[in-house]
Amino acid sequence: MLIPPAYAQTAGAAPDATASMISTIGPLLLVFVAFYFLMLRPQQRRVKMLQNAIANLKKNDQVVTSGGILGKVVKVDDQYAEIEIAPTVKIKVVRATIAEVLSPTSAKPAND
Repeated sequence: MLIPPAYAQTAGAAPDATASMISTIGPLLLVFVAFYFLMLRPQQRRVKMLQNAIANLKKNDQVVTSGGILGKVVKVDDQYAEIEIAPTVKIKVVRATIAEVLSPTSAKPAND
């Protein structure tokens, strides 16, 4: 036989059950805590900021829809927003489909 069999050895007394459980569940808890602080918490913060921006949507705000349409808000209702995507071309979108509200300093008109 090329590989000899391995036998378990006891170190005298049986290990404590709580110490065994902590050593088993401890790393899983550490991974969950790291996952929460690195992934979930920043995502929740971003979602809250977007919901706040959509709730405070007003005329002349530059927005990007989830479909990638960039435009300027012309009119806002409770559920819908009317967006001007080109001169004299207006579309009506559901407010929940707005993916981003751009700041006036970052958005530049396409023809200027």
